[in-house]
Amino acid sequence: MASPSIELQVGSRIVRISNPDRVYFSARGETKLDLASYYLAVGDGIVRALRERPCMLHRYPDGVDGEKIYQKRLPKGAPEWVETAEVSFPSGRTADELCVTELASVIWAVQMSTVEFHPWHTRRAAVEKPDELRIDLDPQPGTGFADCKRVALVVREVLAELGAVGWPKTSGSKGVHIYVRIEPQFGFREVRRAALAFAREVERRLPDEVTTAWWKEERGEKVFLDFNQNAKDRTIAAAYSVRGFPHAPVSAPVMWDELPDVEMEDFTIATMPARFAELGDVHAAIDDTSWSIEPLLEWSDRDETDRGLGDAPYPPNYPKMAGEPPRVQPSRMNKANWGEPASGNDVETQPLD
Repeated sequence: MASPSIELQVGSRIVRISNPDRVYFSARGETKLDLASYYLAVGDGIVRALRERPCMLHRYPDGVDGEKIYQKRLPKGAPEWVETAEVSFPSGRTADELCVTELASVIWAVQMSTVEFHPWHTRRAAVEKPDELRIDLDPQPGTGFADCKRVALVVREVLAELGAVGWPKTSGSKGVHIYVRIEPQFGFREVRRAALAFAREVERRLPDEVTTAWWKEERGEKVFLDFNQNAKDRTIAAAYSVRGFPHAPVSAPVMWDELPDVEMEDFTIATMPARFAELGDVHAAIDDTSWSIEPLLEWSDRDETDRGLGDAPYPPNYPKMAGEPPRVQPSRMNKANWGEPASGNDVETQPLD
């Protein structure tokens, strides 16, 4: 039987953890308390990844083998010191989301059964202007993590040509994420347009390995560069976030020179604390750089005027955007459904607000 509760001292706060012995990860038997202990061990890293960002929570009240709850609005019963940020969704509705400013807020979220933390790429002070460009390398069937690592090295080359610094991490699932700190000058639409232009450039350099095709039926056995992760209200698991799988993998920040040799299974809640104790946060300097996306917006203009490449489809829960092509997968295209949203079964989606 699970013990009733324990109290953890987190900075100046005391956070109560109920049912600390409840098993959350069935592969090795790690518990809710083990999860809280993990986030305490990587505290500086997870707080840096989440600081001042609106954050969606992936909650698993019965452990990761049970039901997942997508929590956008702050759960009820939060202590007064847990801070929030107000965001608006593509639907026009608003919500107050968790906004981490201290480690105690992370541990309180664990008490509320949160396993994964999915922050916005904006901060509370300018919630409509991203300060982070996200490059998401997503392997399609027939490809894998090794392919993503090879593509990531070309991503690094393109970023260097632009004078931008990329910060790679494993996704904790199948792929690779690369973050670029950007100046918060533009809105979501411009940042997404910049991400699409960047993805198309990588695709041109690796046409047999990379695709920007939004529709799965057109991707083939290639790595998909998911430009739509830069759209409003799209989120990715944070650096150091545990993922909701039985073996408790971690989305792990890595250094460029070690990326070719790492494997996804190297990083779990069982292994990351020792790595963090030895190396600290290998992304500790991520906020020391900031880059303007203006060159990518110029690339986007070039793609449109010189190559005839317009916008690409948005996810299905977004309102129709100006200049967007028909949001219907090509095999279903006809006059009857021209311009109508697809069913959503053929694209990667996130929960509606």
